[in-house]
This record gives sequence, structure tokens and C-alpha cells, in this order.
Amino acid sequence: MSFRLATIDDRAALVRDDAWFDLERLGTGAPADPMEALTDLEALHAADAALGDATPAGSFAEALDAGRVGPPVPAPSACFGIGLNYRSHVAESNMAVPTVPVVFTKFPGCLVGPRATVELVGPMCDYEVELVVAIGPGGRNIDAASAWDHVAGLTVGQDISDRALQFAANPPHFDLGKSRDTFGPLGPVLVSPDQVPDRDALALTCDVDGDVRQRGTTADLIFSIPELIAYLSAIMTLRPGDLIFTGTPDGVGIATGKLLTDGCTIDSSIEGIGELRNPCRQVA
Repeated sequence: MSFRLATIDDRAALVRDDAWFDLERLGTGAPADPMEALTDLEALHAADAALGDATPAGSFAEALDAGRVGPPVPAPSACFGIGLNYRSHVAESNMAVPTVPVVFTKFPGCLVGPRATVELVGPMCDYEVELVVAIGPGGRNIDAASAWDHVAGLTVGQDISDRALQFAANPPHFDLGKSRDTFGPLGPVLVSPDQVPDRDALALTCDVDGDVRQRGTTADLIFSIPELIAYLSAIMTLRPGDLIFTGTPDGVGIATGKLLTDGCTIDSSIEGIGELRNPCRQVA
């Protein structure tokens, strides 16, 4: 069985079509806390199986429009970013293809929901649509061959970057430049891997005010999701809910000269998962 997990009014919810169901109130023993829900995937599958006899709590589209939907994984213990992980992005950056994953920290406090406003600071804020992986059963030294068994689900992410802050130091401090408040839109749902059409070749898109900025596919990844999980878990124990922002295709603003501006709206989507729509507001 599969599931689509959301956070609505700070509570775990399951989504089917346009209906959403409060997870705890389904009465299957699944918890209300979204982070706790990720520790027991069997309970999530059982709850999803019970949806046919349940009464929806409301329309998911209406909850989205009302700003009630938060990030599906609101408080991970760790949030990793992977740089230069698409061949097309390496080419536009005039960089060498990495021989090991380029890993940085995206601090969890930056995570916001799929309709949240992105607060721009300075004139050099950038967009990066990304497939984001949430760990289910954690572990250490996970073999790449079994890595998908450790994935709770997939979601859409935006790795917003303050390029001025990112490159203010030498070497750059990616962590700070990518972790300002609101710099991690996520959602709208966490989708179990069996629900996506082809988990190894998913189409990603990013438009700003209707202008096409990024078009790519995860088939262009340099390091696959299993390789990333194996690499990270060889260094540290991965825990349920840990997030991996897996990288972005070409077309980022720093390369094209099209950075984010006050009042613009970023539309980010991944096939089979969903769409983020984030307005931007200049705050400093």
C-alpha cells in the first residue's frame, strides 16, 4: 500500500485525490505528530488502507489555499543539501564533475510550507527546484542496493539561496546562504516511492511569474538517491524524517542573470508528487 502524507494545522494528515483525513482520527493507532508518523511506515500504510471507509476532514486544495498546509516533514533532525548533482548544472557552472557528493547543511529552521512567502534579503536571492528524500527506517552503513527500503517518501523542495551571503566567505559557507528563514519551501505532500511514475527519472520544473527557468529530470543526477543514502549513512546514522535535498538542474538565477525579485512567484513541480507556489517579498 502507498500513502501521501501532509501536515495540516500542525497535524499529520493523509491525502487521497482532493480529500484529506486527520491521521490520528482515523482510529488505526497512527499518531497526530508528523515526525512520529514517519517512524512507523507500516502504520501509515494501514491508515491509508482505511481511507475508503473514512469521512474526509475537508478539501486539500482549500487547505492549501488557506495556508493551513505546512511542510510534510516539519522538524527533521538533519537536513542535507547536495550541490552540483546534475550534469546540466555542473556544465552551466563551469565546474568539474564531482567524484564524491558535495554535501552541505540546510538548517531545518528554514523549512516552510508549499504556499509560504519567501522573504528575500538583498538583491541576490536565487531559486533551485529539487527532489527531496525523507528517510523512513534509519540506520548506519546502509547498502545502496537496499537504500530505497529506507526511504519514507519523496517531496518537492526549493533550495532558496542568498548568493551574496553564500559567497561572502572563502571558501563559501553554503549552510548560511541557504538557511535564512523561509528558504526551504517543502511539500505539498510526502509521497511513498511506489506512487511515483518512475522514481529514477522524474521531471522537475521551476517557473518564475510564468517564465520558464528550469526543466530537468532526475535521470540527470550524478549521484543517485541510493548512492547518496549509502554515502551519508557511512558517515553518520540516518534517522526517520532526515531530509536530503538531492540537487538542482540547470537554469538557476546566478547562471542566467534572472534572480528573484520583490513580488514574484515561484512555481516548482515534480511529476507524480505535486507543486509548490511561493510568492516572494523583499524584507531587507
